[in-house]
Amino acid sequence: MEENKHVTIYDIAERLNLATSTISRALKDHHTISDKTIKKVKKTAEEMGFVPNTLAAGLRGNKTRTIGVLIPTVTQPFLSSLISGIEITAQKSDYTVIIMQSHDSYEEEVNMAKSLYSNRVSGVICSLAMETRDTAHFHQFSNNNIPLVFVDRVPKGYNTFRVVIDNYTAGYKATKHLIEQGCIRIAHFTAGSELGNLYNERKRGYIEALKDHNIEVEEELIINLNSVTYEDGVKASNALFDLKPLPDGLFAPGDILAVSAVQTAKKRGIKVPEEFKVIGFNNDPISQIIDPNLSTITHPAEKMGKAAAEIIIKNLKSSKNDDAKEITFLNTEVLARESTQK
Repeated sequence: MEENKHVTIYDIAERLNLATSTISRALKDHHTISDKTIKKVKKTAEEMGFVPNTLAAGLRGNKTRTIGVLIPTVTQPFLSSLISGIEITAQKSDYTVIIMQSHDSYEEEVNMAKSLYSNRVSGVICSLAMETRDTAHFHQFSNNNIPLVFVDRVPKGYNTFRVVIDNYTAGYKATKHLIEQGCIRIAHFTAGSELGNLYNERKRGYIEALKDHNIEVEEELIINLNSVTYEDGVKASNALFDLKPLPDGLFAPGDILAVSAVQTAKKRGIKVPEEFKVIGFNNDPISQIIDPNLSTITHPAEKMGKAAAEIIIKNLKSSKNDDAKEITFLNTEVLARESTQK
C-alpha cells in the first residue's frame, strides 16, 4: 500500500522538481545551497515523513557510527550498568549501540564477533565469555583498524585497549576483611579460564591475604565453578558445608554466588554471620535486599562502560592510532554489612 512506502530523496526531488543531488546537499546544510532552498527541502521532507537512511549512508562511507557490544549476558546487574555507561557516552557523540550476548559460550562469541564485523561496526567493546580460551576471532577487528576494547574479563597478552579494575587488590581486601572479622578457615569460589584472568587475579589476592596473615591455604576450600550462577553457587556451598570442620568464612567473586551461599547456609541451619561470614563482589542490588545484608566489594561498572566508549570514540576521531593501553580503576572498596559482622 502507498502509505507504507518509504519516502526517499527521489520522491522529494520529484515533488519539488529539483535534482536529487540538490535535495541531498540541502538536507546536509551544504554551503552551496541557499538558505531558502534548504528550508523548503527540509519542510517538504518533514511533511512527507522522510527519514534519512543512516545505515546505508554509513555503509557507503564504510562507517556506520555504531559501537558493537559483545558481553556474556544482559541479565547480570554489573553488565547492565556497564551497558548503561556505554550507551550514555555513545549517545552524546551520536553513536548507536548494538548489543550481542555470548551466553558465556566460546562458539556463540565467535559467531557474534563475525556478525558485528559483517555489520561494519565502527568499534567493538567486549567482555569475554567464560569458555573463551582463544582470541583469534577478534583479529578481524584489529587487522582492519576497528577499535577494540576489552572490559572486565580481558584476555592476557592481546595488544589492544583494556578497561579493568585491580582484581588482585580487590580480592586481597575482601579476604583481609574476613580475617579482621575473626575468620581463620576461609573458603573461596573461583571460575573461568586462564585466558580471562579476572577470577584468577581475585583468587591470587585471596591466597596472598591468607599467607600474609599466616593462615594456611587449603585447596579443599577453593572450589572452581563452571559458571557464575545461583545454581552453581548452591552446589559449591553444599560441598563446603559437607566439610569437617566447617569453613567460617567465604569470599565469593560475585554477589549472586554469595547470596546462594547465605541461603544455602540458612537451609542447613548454619547461622550467618555468627557461624559463617560471607563477602561478595559487585555491590549488586540484591546485596542490600537479602537478609542479612551482604558485605561486598564495589565495582564501578557504569564508569568502566563510559571509559570504554570514550576510548572507541576518541580513537575513531583521531587520525593516528593510539598505543594500546590499560586503564586500571583503583577505587574498589569493601562495603561492610551484616553478613560479616562479628
